[in-house]
Amino acid sequence: MAVYLDCNATTPIDPRVRDAVILYMTEEFGNAGSRTHQFGQRANTAVQRARDQVASVVNASRDEIVFTSGATESNNLAILGLLPYGQQTARKHIVSTAIEHKAVLEPLDYAVSQGFEVTLVPPTSGGWVDPAGVRNALRNDTVLVSVMQANNETGVLQPLSEICEVLEGHEAFFHTDGAQGFGKELETLRNPRIDLISVSGHKIYAPKGVGALVARRRGYHRPPLTPLQYGGGQEKGLRPGTLPVSLIVGLGLAAELALQEHKMRAEKCWQHRHTALEALMSLNPTFNGEPSRTLSHVLNMSFPGLDSEAAMLALKDDVAISNGSACTSQSYNPSHVLEAMRLSEDIVRGALRISWCHMTPKVDWGQIVSTIRKLR
Repeated sequence: MAVYLDCNATTPIDPRVRDAVILYMTEEFGNAGSRTHQFGQRANTAVQRARDQVASVVNASRDEIVFTSGATESNNLAILGLLPYGQQTARKHIVSTAIEHKAVLEPLDYAVSQGFEVTLVPPTSGGWVDPAGVRNALRNDTVLVSVMQANNETGVLQPLSEICEVLEGHEAFFHTDGAQGFGKELETLRNPRIDLISVSGHKIYAPKGVGALVARRRGYHRPPLTPLQYGGGQEKGLRPGTLPVSLIVGLGLAAELALQEHKMRAEKCWQHRHTALEALMSLNPTFNGEPSRTLSHVLNMSFPGLDSEAAMLALKDDVAISNGSACTSQSYNPSHVLEAMRLSEDIVRGALRISWCHMTPKVDWGQIVSTIRKLR
C-alpha cells in the first residue's frame, strides 16, 4: 500500500480525536443550544471547552472563537464580512498577496466586483512576501491586510511578525489564513496585532467539515464583521445553524494535542525531512521555496527533465504525493503560486509537493529515487 505523503491536502485523523468524535455522535448527541436538560448542557459544556482549547493555541480567549465549517468559510467570513464596514467608512482598499489560497483570492475577486480595490503584493523568488512590499501597498483607506501564515504549495512561512510591525499604528485589520500553520508554528499566531485567523480542522488531525475563525478584540471591540448568513443567532450571530458538537469536540481536542505534543511532532517531521533530503539530493532537485523558511513537513521541488504528472503516475503504488493545491487539482493548471514566484515554465510543470506528518510511517526513499531516475 502506498505511503501517504500529501498531508498539506489533508491529514489523517488522530485516533484519540476519532474516538472523541464518535462519542459525541453516538452517546453525547445533545444539541448545544438546548439548555433545558442535561444532554444539551453537556453538549454546551463540550463546545465551550473546545473554544478554550482552540483559543489556547493562539493565546486568545474563548469569546474570540467562532466555529465554522473550515478555513474556506473562515476566510470568506473574515474578508466578505468586513466589506460593509469598509463601505460605511469609505475604506475600500485591501492588501493581500499573489500566493494566497483560492479561498482568499476568490473572495477578493468578489470584493472587487463590489467596488473595492485590491493590491496583490508579489512574492520573492523564494516564495515569501517582503514586508516592505506590504508597507508600500498600504494606504489611508486600507481596511484589510490578508497574508497567509504558510503557503499550502511550498510550505514557505510568511513574515507575519514583521508585517505586524509594518501595521503598527495603522487601523487596517490584519487577517491570516492559518490553515497550514495553526498548531504547527506556534509563536507567530500569538501576536495580538493579528486580528483574524482562519483555522482548518482537517489540517491538524481533526475531521473535515470543521474549522474556526479567531476574531480578536481590540480593547473591548470585536472586529466589525457582518454575517454571511442569517437565522438562529448562533456563534454571536456570525455563523447561524446548529453547532456540529462532535466535530467541534474533535477540533478542540486536536488543538489541545497539537499544543501538548508540538515539540515531539516537530522532531519527527524534521527526521522525515532529513531522511528524504539525504536520498533526493542525489537527483539534483530545484527547491521551489526557500528551504530555510519552509515548514518542517513540506518539500516542493522540481527535478531536471521530469514531468510531475508522469512522476505521480509512476510513483502511485509507492507514495501518494501531489503537484499543487488539492482544491485546484481536478484539472491541471500551472500553479499560480509558482508562477507568481517567477519560476520557469519547466520548473513549474515539473513541481512535486511532498508533505508528511508525525504519524507518517517509514518511507522507502531509495525506491522513489530509483523510479524517478528511470523517468529521466
